[in-house]
Amino acid sequence: MAKDCSFDIVSEYDKQEMVNAVDQVKRELTSRFDFKNSNSQVELDVEKSITVTTEDEMKLRNILDIIQSKFSKRNLSLKILDGQTIENALGGNVRQVFLLKKGLTTELAKKIVADIKNSKLKVQASIQGEQVRVSGKSKDDLQSVIQLIRQNEDKYDVPLQFTNYR
Repeated sequence: MAKDCSFDIVSEYDKQEMVNAVDQVKRELTSRFDFKNSNSQVELDVEKSITVTTEDEMKLRNILDIIQSKFSKRNLSLKILDGQTIENALGGNVRQVFLLKKGLTTELAKKIVADIKNSKLKVQASIQGEQVRVSGKSKDDLQSVIQLIRQNEDKYDVPLQFTNYR
């Protein structure tokens, strides 16, 4: 009798890597000549957001470039950043908040389940909170589902990971 195999599709980020990346950004801001005396700040709320405050929009774009380079070096996807509108802050500064995306929304989970069902593979996909569990008798079918999801990852707009492979 064959035993069911399964794995979970989740959208998460490594919190410690996030802290390290933001610390590196802060360190670079203190050492770069173009940010001397600019009173630029990057604040991290690990569960919710990254807030960038600086003098003008050009410096804001430069800080965003630094954040992107540090994220890519630490294998953090840029898809987890949800940039809000740029707003004015005290003292003529500008501020932008980047919300951190974590977990699958219900709509996205339904889209993933629909894509898996449309593939006609012999697997079952079910939504469990902020993740999708995929189970089936054949490990080859599960590998095919992983390939399918990776090929379509651009249309999901969040980074996806595959965990609890059993």
